[in-house]
Amino acid sequence: MILAFSACNDDEKEQAVKEVKKEVPPPVKKEYGFVLNDFEVVKDTIESGDSFGFIMDQNGVGHGKVYEISNKVKDTFNPARITAGKKYMILKAKDSARTPQYFIYEDDKINYTVVALGDSIYAEKKKRPVTIKKREVSGVITSSLSEAIQAQGLSNLLVYELSNIYQWSIDFFKLQKGDQFKMVYREKYIDDTIFAGIEKVDAAVFKHSDEPYYAFRYLNDTISGQPSFYDAEAKALQSFFLKAPLNYSRISSRYTKRRFHPVQKRWKAHLGTDYAAPYGTPIVSTANGTVIASSYTSGNGNYVKVRHNSKYTTQYLHMTKRNVRNGQTVRQGDVIGYVGSTGLATGPHVCYRFWVNGRQVDPYRQNLPSAKHIEEELKDEYFAYIKPLKEELEQIPYKNI
Repeated sequence: MILAFSACNDDEKEQAVKEVKKEVPPPVKKEYGFVLNDFEVVKDTIESGDSFGFIMDQNGVGHGKVYEISNKVKDTFNPARITAGKKYMILKAKDSARTPQYFIYEDDKINYTVVALGDSIYAEKKKRPVTIKKREVSGVITSSLSEAIQAQGLSNLLVYELSNIYQWSIDFFKLQKGDQFKMVYREKYIDDTIFAGIEKVDAAVFKHSDEPYYAFRYLNDTISGQPSFYDAEAKALQSFFLKAPLNYSRISSRYTKRRFHPVQKRWKAHLGTDYAAPYGTPIVSTANGTVIASSYTSGNGNYVKVRHNSKYTTQYLHMTKRNVRNGQTVRQGDVIGYVGSTGLATGPHVCYRFWVNGRQVDPYRQNLPSAKHIEEELKDEYFAYIKPLKEELEQIPYKNI
């Protein structure tokens, strides 16, 4: 038997490796439903002062074409409302003219708009695929709720979620060292890796001053389709009115029949409660209602007045900007404006005023109504629903200092 061997030199080996490399195609890059390999890609962020026309002009789209695009897509996408800080992408054809084919605008991490710029002009609202992951967390207060959340490397959105759930039952400015909490909640992820926010909180318990406050998300109002939080006894955590029109503030001046006015320099009644907060802090309606005034006066500055029913009305003064119009319906927690110092004000705050049957009163001295509890005949169904959630909470160990 004769065995034949062939040998190749180093140059031949190097050539063979090169041939193999040539045969391996580049990895396919996909984003927003497009294969990016097929285009010349421009990625950027909208800067202050940028307009859709300016961006298009910088990428070879003439004024006439921009006008045509704007008119055809205005019902889906308003080019005049692009916002500084938002990301965008332009996909150009791989031809000698590098003709722009698509403009993609990120409304947020999940939602985006695709504007087709070619012969067929249109705009489509789309969403990135989102996966939901269930999480459990336990924490202990050493100084503040924010510190307790951040110490575990968790999203600050959990601070908002907890304060929103318990805003009627726990004063978060009076938390004590050693207070504990546990939560079962769900997070949203894009492409299974990019955190995109909190989807919802299923259940929570906050032990404040050694008393556990349970909260379970439950759909009791099938007409509105809006779930609320209820405790272990089927009582609503929500109150008819929020305790304050904004979060993380301090009361700088209370309702009083006699106060020295810091601007007018004289003693007079102060028939409202002042909450000091930084400029631009969102101001929310403390209950559902209808806006009966959204205006400006020299004393009130920018202000909003909301009628909640035939008995209760509230007013919010000194805004830097109003966010609602006269006649608009608002829900409890909707942002109606932002903290400022317009009118007779020495610094950024909101003056919160409260009327009962047409008479201004101190809201802190009122016996205000609570939200509707679960009806007696529906309690068994509710208790069956929360039983596994409560058991899940019990199995999560409390963190200790």
